[in-house]
Parts: sequence; C-alpha cells; structure tokens
Amino acid sequence: MVILDYAVDYVVPFVLVLSALVFVHELGHYAIARRCGVRVEVFSIGFGPELFGFTDRFETRWKFSAIPLGGYVKMFGEADLAGETPAAPLSLHEQKVSFQHKTCGQRAAIVAAGPLANFAFALLLLGGLFGIVGAPRPLAAVGGVQDDSAAAAAGMRQGDLIVSIDGQAVKWFDDVRTIVRDQPGTALAFTLSRDGQEVVVTATPTRSVSTEPDSAGRETGVLGIRADLAQVGYERLPPLTAAWAAAERCYGLTVQILQALWQIVSGARGADELGGPLRIAQLSGQMAENGVVNLVFFMAALSINLGLINFLPIPMLDGGHLAFYAIEAIRGRPVDKRVQEYGFRFGLIFVLLLMIFATWNDLLSLNVFGFVE
Repeated sequence: MVILDYAVDYVVPFVLVLSALVFVHELGHYAIARRCGVRVEVFSIGFGPELFGFTDRFETRWKFSAIPLGGYVKMFGEADLAGETPAAPLSLHEQKVSFQHKTCGQRAAIVAAGPLANFAFALLLLGGLFGIVGAPRPLAAVGGVQDDSAAAAAGMRQGDLIVSIDGQAVKWFDDVRTIVRDQPGTALAFTLSRDGQEVVVTATPTRSVSTEPDSAGRETGVLGIRADLAQVGYERLPPLTAAWAAAERCYGLTVQILQALWQIVSGARGADELGGPLRIAQLSGQMAENGVVNLVFFMAALSINLGLINFLPIPMLDGGHLAFYAIEAIRGRPVDKRVQEYGFRFGLIFVLLLMIFATWNDLLSLNVFGFVE
C-alpha cells in the first residue's frame, strides 16, 4: 500500500507534468521542422521500447515509450552522434526533406523552436491562470512587525488581518501600504481580525523620506509591518493585463533561475541545491496536493527551467547545436565532423554526470539512505 500511495501521490503527477513539458518542447521542434519541409520520422514521449503509438499520413511515428524521462523528435537526414553520413547518396526528393540539407538558418530555427516552445507554454499557462483564476496578491495580513515601529507601538501582532483603516475597507496589502504612505504622522484607526475577534488599534505612521524613483524626496508614512506571503488571494485580470503580467512573471522567473545557476557555478550557493528527477517528482506531488493553481505555477516554472537548460551551449543540448550553427554561419562552412563527434561525446558524458550528481542530491535530501538503514 505504501508503494501504491507513493506512486499515486508522486510518480503519476511527475509523469504527467514531465510528459506535458516534453511534448510541448518536442512539438516546437516538430512544428518548425514541418514548416521547413523536413520529414519527421519519430515523435517520442519517453525513451526505450515503445508502449503504444500510431503512424500519421505524413509517415511520422507518434509513440509513448517505456522510460518517461524525456523524449525526442527524429528527423530524416539528421546526423547521429558519430556524425556518420548515409551509406548511399540521397535522391533529390530525399534531399528536399532532409534536415541536413536545409540552410543553417532553418536548422537553427528548428533546434531553437523547442526551448522557445517551453517559454511560450509558460506564458500561456500563467496568462490563462491570471485571466481565469487570478493573479496572486498578498492579503492585508501582518507577516511580521518591526521593533520600535508604529505598528509595534500600536500593539499589532504577526497573524493579524487588517480589515479596515479609518473605516475604509481594505483587502490587499498594497491597499494598506498606499493609505499609510499618504498619511505620515496621522493617527489611523486599524480594525484587525485577531483569533476570530475584532480588535481596533490606533497607529501613527512614522515620517520618512521616500527613496522610490517615482516619489524620491517626498515625505511618506511608514507603519513597520511586512506582508504575510502565506496568505494570498487571487485577482482576475483583463486579457491584455493578464498577458502582460504573465510576461513579467516569466521574465522574473528567468532572471531568478539564471541568478541561481550562476551562484551555484560561482560557489555562492551550494551545489547540493541542484535537484534531479526524484526531487521534481516530490515537488510535483506536493504541488498537486496543494491544488491545481499551485501545480500550474510549478509547471510554468519548470517549463522555463527546461527551456533555459536546453539553451545552454553544451553539446547534446539544443544550445550546443546552436553554437555549432553559429560557428558555421561565421565560417561559411560546417564545423568538422570529428570536432562535432568529440563535442557530442563530451556533452553526453557531462549530461550523464550531471544527472547522476543531481540524483545523488535527491537521494540525500529525501534521506533515502537513512530509510534503508
């Protein structure tokens, strides 16, 4: 029963999330390849033996494979890892549908389409979520009180929910910030919800000089509380506003991920924070338990992660192929096949070692060895 529960709670959400993201990624490659006239032979979700599938009218085999840890699109004429060439010359018809006979720009577009599809998918997920469910905003709840502040002097406590200020109803923490900012040195009556009871306290915002770009030098009020990020509500946004908010959130997530990667590479953060498939499975299960909204946010962040990682200039990844195409565009001829061969071998070894290291971190963080003992 324990194994069955674990499979339902973690494995199933992990497989569904990863399969969706891999499908989107490979669909990006597939769509642009078809647009460029390349014949796609296989579209696989997962690796290893085929479980089930079908062949469409364009002779593409769509299939689900036994190992659900990725996927691939196999295009006609695509060079294999060893950079081998076909035993027999291609006919004119075969050259027209061959990946290797497309221009450098077309090949680069096909390769870049996968990671870009992941970014587009994250944008679509967040935009739809903000427009249908709403964008998350901190409620007017007190997450902490600064010592020797106006809030501390008034007796505010962590966990208080601010219901109104001077009779004006408030819902969001931003509402509280706006009212307090505009009334420095003015005594304000705060109606609080505390442990199911209504409490009224009076606080006088401290006078301070703003350093914000839009109000620099202006006197503002400071209460001395911070938002409780565990208490959030959702505000539905109009379509265009939702799209813009989704773009901002995608940009913010991208910057955060890049900063985290750089901090790990530079040693500012421990490499033990690097997670692998087991940790993703754990997080997938936890997010699924916390509701669809959290799972969608997680999928969006993971989709951006997948797109960024594939853009890294490492042979075997999309970024490695793009690096070779960039050199080809500059030199006017392809990179030597032997160089590509060694590059792909290095990339394969690097990716395998990285997966092993990340999985080791997962085992340690999940205390698997302690469980065995």
